[in-house]
Amino acid sequence: MKKLSARRRHPLAALVVLLLALACTGGLYAAFAPASKAQADESAQSLAIDEGKKLYAVGCASCHGTGGQGTSDGPSLVGVGAAAVDFQVGTGRMPAQQPGAQIPKKKVVYSQAEIDQLAAYIASLGAGPAIPSEEKYGPEGADIAKGGELFRTNCAQCHNFTGKGGALTHGKYAPSLEGVDPKHIYEAMQTGPQNMPSFPDTTLSEQNKKDIIAYLDAVNGDDTESPGGLSLGGLGPVSEGLFAWVFGLGVLIAVAVWVAARTAKAKKS
Repeated sequence: MKKLSARRRHPLAALVVLLLALACTGGLYAAFAPASKAQADESAQSLAIDEGKKLYAVGCASCHGTGGQGTSDGPSLVGVGAAAVDFQVGTGRMPAQQPGAQIPKKKVVYSQAEIDQLAAYIASLGAGPAIPSEEKYGPEGADIAKGGELFRTNCAQCHNFTGKGGALTHGKYAPSLEGVDPKHIYEAMQTGPQNMPSFPDTTLSEQNKKDIIAYLDAVNGDDTESPGGLSLGGLGPVSEGLFAWVFGLGVLIAVAVWVAARTAKAKKS
């Protein structure tokens, strides 16, 4: 008892007790405390990748290879990024029904949750464009007039000046952009699907893409009216030129015939 009492009176006794208490508290906290947000996010991402890999093995590997390396039937998916998956699968273009000059838009096969899982798996194969947030393609802060200028400079030669689409070579075509989800338009500019060139931020900034999307919404919105009268389908200078040629030239010919008839009648009288 005397020895124990002496130890209690030792100057370091309080420090030893404090260290033991801290060690026990820390151990119990580490064992029973909930995982941190970072750990939870990492776990969820890992689960999404695993589920996406399973979906990929069933629906995509036969064309793109077991590891996304590509085959003679499909290109490599290494480095295409999550945005490419969200666009291609989210518009129903993938999985493709059959090979062809261009894969058309069709009914979506996967749910959005499954698309996100596929995108997570493909993104894990190599760095690429990420799925954009709504802030990047939303209308807030967009300049419609600037978007029109950018669209006519970079896009109208294929998609027509109001985004109605148009024919290309060898069975290819630029699809109509009317009614397309703004997110998918942004992703298409990011990734350059099929015959379309890509427009990374070094070519078209995030603000530029936002402006273009706002312009397309302005000219193709539900309440859009043609300020010049009949839109003639909005197909651009071809249909408008044909209209001017047929009806304009027809009117001129009719006037010329009328003048000639009047002149001939005047000479006879």
